[in-house]
Amino acid sequence: MFNSFGHLFRVTTWGESHGPALGATVDGCPPNIPLNADMLQVWLDKRKPGQNKYTTQRQEADQVEILSGVFEGKTTGTPIQLMIRNTDQRSKDYGDILDKFRPGHADITYWQKYGIRDYRGGGRSSARETAARVAAGGVARAVLDVLMPKLQILGYMAQMGDKRIDRDKFDLAEIENNPFWTPDAVAAKIWATYLDNLRKSGNSVGAVVEVIAQGAPAGLGAPVYAKLDTDISSAMMSINAVKGVEIGAGMGAAELTGEDNADEISMGPDGPVYSSNHAGGILGGISTGQDIVCRFAVKPTSSILMPRKTITKSGEDTEIITKGRHDPCVGIRAVPVGEAMMACVILDHMLLHRGQIGVNQGTIG
Repeated sequence: MFNSFGHLFRVTTWGESHGPALGATVDGCPPNIPLNADMLQVWLDKRKPGQNKYTTQRQEADQVEILSGVFEGKTTGTPIQLMIRNTDQRSKDYGDILDKFRPGHADITYWQKYGIRDYRGGGRSSARETAARVAAGGVARAVLDVLMPKLQILGYMAQMGDKRIDRDKFDLAEIENNPFWTPDAVAAKIWATYLDNLRKSGNSVGAVVEVIAQGAPAGLGAPVYAKLDTDISSAMMSINAVKGVEIGAGMGAAELTGEDNADEISMGPDGPVYSSNHAGGILGGISTGQDIVCRFAVKPTSSILMPRKTITKSGEDTEIITKGRHDPCVGIRAVPVGEAMMACVILDHMLLHRGQIGVNQGTIG
C-alpha cells in the first residue's frame, strides 16, 4: 500500500536495499514508443553507486531488465515490469543495529508503526529504492521524446552544505564534467576539497538539487487538487532524505514585494513573454510555458562513523556507530533521481491534459 504515484502514467516501486532485486511496474505508458533496456541504462548509470570516492563504494551495476510491456523494441500499452538485481549487498555490516535505532533514520518509526523492520540497509527507506524510480523515469523520457520532443529536463547540484554555486558562473556544459553534477566549475573544486575532508572524518553533509524542465508547453496542470506544482513537490518530497521543496522563488518569495515578485508579461512574436520567472513556470497550478524550476533539499546522510546516542528496542540507552558503505553527500546521486521524478510528473500531466482538453482552448493575439 502507498508504493505507487501518478494518475495516468502510474509507477509502483518494489523491493528492498538488501533483497535479491528491486524494480518498478509502470502502467499507463502509451503503445508504440521505441524502448529497450539500453535507453534506460543511460539514466541508471548516472545514479549507480561506486563511480568515484565521493559516493558510496557499494559496487552495483544497476543493470535494468525489461520483463514485460515491450515487444520488438516498442511498448505495447500494457504494464512494463522493470527489475534491477542487487549484487553487492553486505548485510553483515548491519548486524550491530539489529536491536538499535540509528538516529536520523527511519528505523525507529518503521518499528513503531509495523513492529517489524528490515534492518539490512534500511529496507524500503534506503536510497537504493531510487534506482527503480530512475528506471521508470527513463520510460517517461522515452515517451516524452516522442510526444514532447522539445522538452529538456536538467538537474544539477546548486548547493553543498552552506556552499552555493555562483550563478554568474553558471554553465550547463559543465554539469557532465565534474562528479557533483554542478554547473559551476569553481564550486566543484571547492566542494571536492570540502567533501574529501568530511568523508575522511566519517561525517556527511546535505545539499540542494535544482531541476529544470525546459520546453514544456503552457496548460499542464489544474487549478486545485491536480496542480502541476503540487504533484512535482509531492514527487520530489517522496525521495528518501528530501526534507524541503521549492518551486521558483520558493521560500525566497516571502522576502519580495508584490512589485518585485510579479513576472510582468508582454507580447512577443511567438506569444507571451515574461520579464522574470519567480513563479517557476507555474501559475495557479498550470504551466506558463516558461522553464519549470524546482529545488529540493537533501539532508546529510545519517549513517556516519561517529558515535551517536540512541536507544535499543528494549528501551535502553546506548551508543551506535553505523558501519558500512555510505554516501558522504547523498545529494550527488539525487540529481538523476530528481530528473526522473520530473519526467514522470510532466508525462503524467501531459496525458491528463490530452485526455481532458486535447489542445489548449484559449488563444492570445
